[in-house]
Amino acid sequence: MVNYREILRLKSLGYSQRQVATSVHSSRDTVSSVYKLADIHELDWPLPDEMSNHTIQEMFFPERKTSTRQVPDYAYMHKELAKSGVTLTLLWAEYCETCYANHTVPYQYTQLCDNYRLWAKSTKATMRIKRKPGDIMEVDWAGNSLRIYDSVTGEEIPAYLFVAVLPCSCYAYVEAFLDHGTENWILAHIHAYQYFGGVTRILIPDNLKTGVITNTRNELKLNRSYLEMAEYYDTAIIPARVKSPKDKPNAEDTVNHTSIWIIAALRNDKYFTIHELNEAIAKKLESFNARPFKQREGSRLTAFQNEEKSFLKPLPTSPYELAVWSTATIQYDYLITDGKNKYSVPFDLIGQEISVRLTSNTVEAFYQGSRVTSHPRLKVKQRDPIVKVEHMPDNHKKYLAYNKESFLEWAAAIGPNTSAVVKTFLSSGKVPEQGYKSCASLSNMADKYSHHRLEDACSRALAYTTAPNIKIIRTILKTGQDKVKKDEPSSTLNGSSYGFTRGASYFGGEHND
Repeated sequence: MVNYREILRLKSLGYSQRQVATSVHSSRDTVSSVYKLADIHELDWPLPDEMSNHTIQEMFFPERKTSTRQVPDYAYMHKELAKSGVTLTLLWAEYCETCYANHTVPYQYTQLCDNYRLWAKSTKATMRIKRKPGDIMEVDWAGNSLRIYDSVTGEEIPAYLFVAVLPCSCYAYVEAFLDHGTENWILAHIHAYQYFGGVTRILIPDNLKTGVITNTRNELKLNRSYLEMAEYYDTAIIPARVKSPKDKPNAEDTVNHTSIWIIAALRNDKYFTIHELNEAIAKKLESFNARPFKQREGSRLTAFQNEEKSFLKPLPTSPYELAVWSTATIQYDYLITDGKNKYSVPFDLIGQEISVRLTSNTVEAFYQGSRVTSHPRLKVKQRDPIVKVEHMPDNHKKYLAYNKESFLEWAAAIGPNTSAVVKTFLSSGKVPEQGYKSCASLSNMADKYSHHRLEDACSRALAYTTAPNIKIIRTILKTGQDKVKKDEPSSTLNGSSYGFTRGASYFGGEHND
């Protein structure tokens, strides 16, 4: 409303129309109109105290008297603002439509906003123009740390504080961890949701590498483990802009308060385990949330219980199973590791980069978005890797099937001489396993030269010696001696049945030209 009284007062003091317009924040045309109307109605300063601006307006503009402004239902607006997507602009538009339907004059948008702020302040209600209950959770690590002590050496071990806060009520959650790693980062969020008893629509973290890989004007790339956790809880991650703490002011403010009421309050106490420290933090946190506000009634706890808790989205039926993603290039042993044990993947992925997903119970491998294998995760370290037969190449599968019985059965199917040679190989060492390699080589020869030739070669080798070896049998097969009948003399230089020997006459110089 135009301040008619102030315009007339300044006029009586001799100020120019320009100066009066600047002082009362009105246009010069408005000031000029007031001057003319005041002369018409013979109004001069000083005016009676009972003559208000409203009275003067009715005198100057009687046609406006029939139009009344409809007062908005601020309690209804406050309740509606808690709903997703509802803003004061939308409520003002709806309010204007109602006024026009009732033939009343609505307040302008700025005046309605000012009146709403006054109503919220007078009723001690939490302002919902920027912060909706249950809409946002801001998270960060506190800059300062606490300490736990090694019970044996007395060594100080730093413990870092994770802080989560709901901006509407400023209700906070704090927990200590031994590092800033991905597992603890995600575990902290799980515990915060459990503490609040629900999930917010939006999650605002800082740009820590455990959560955000890239955050530029054109690109946002989140850590896969962090994104999977957010999808499970049906919340959206919107990181604060780089070097923009004002994007999460409540987290920054809560970090400062926890530095005083938790970190500083526990500065003289000693704790020997992270569990003991978190028990002490939980007690201080309870007092911190129940601490009364300075500028309005209630506390963080009562504001959360009365105005925010019911607006949180419900928790899933079971807590999120912590999963950590990483990448690995498959080596020639076609194994991946969880840091403690090794597990196999299909051998045809050798040289390829895959994604590894680790939970407390499973080890999973993904290639180009598809899961290629899964193993139960072992709790204790084992010496040998966990290998599935179907992941092996054919030669490794064959080696895995090696045992004394299978070699004897195979040899007996070929013939008695082959069986005798295999028995010799298996009994030549202290244990049968020492002869597996020779038996495997014999099996390869059977595939290369045929079972019939191998049987004949073994027969000829047993005729030469009672302890045949792979070298003798291979030489017989290569030179074709297994094809020569035993009653036919082999072609030698001295007529001997041994193809590689030369007689004494040859070395004595008696040559037959």
